[in-house]
Amino acid sequence: MNEELPKLIDEANAIADDAQKSFGHLSATQLNWKPSPNQWSVAQCFDHLIVINSAAFPVVEQIVRDGYKPTLQQRLPLLPRFFAWMVLKAVSPEGKSKYKAARHVEPSSSTIAADIVNRFKAHQQELIRHMKMTEKLDLGNIIITSPVASFATYSMLNAFKIAVTHEHRHLLQAKRVTETAGFPS
Repeated sequence: MNEELPKLIDEANAIADDAQKSFGHLSATQLNWKPSPNQWSVAQCFDHLIVINSAAFPVVEQIVRDGYKPTLQQRLPLLPRFFAWMVLKAVSPEGKSKYKAARHVEPSSSTIAADIVNRFKAHQQELIRHMKMTEKLDLGNIIITSPVASFATYSMLNAFKIAVTHEHRHLLQAKRVTETAGFPS
């Protein structure tokens, strides 16, 4: 039923490992360094991912606990596929466009603690736990409302794809920060 779920779980584990390997050794100064005032630091990339992914956890928990009860908006047949395509395109690492994060999922603007990479790695285990909670559900036919944009709906399977794709995007962004001239050594 959910042939793609194990692959997404493996990707989430690989992202956690890559984050630890690539950034786990950085100091608080390095993690919080920004190439410019309007660009994010490595720490902000991970903080954002924790905040945005965590916003979907209550939806997953409610569906697992209470069953799937779609709203009228979630029952509209074509919109979920359209929104999934749009969002996946927007969060793709290959995407050239920059999008401003919704206010409620923006990263902290102040200094982020040096344990952010460890917190992200722990968060990945929480994401994976939520994915595994849904193993027996028909994820392609459960339509949820985006925790970021209340007008967007997509399948729960696509929600997990969006989360992992979005993580790839910000992992690459964080790597680019460390390669920017002026990055503290």
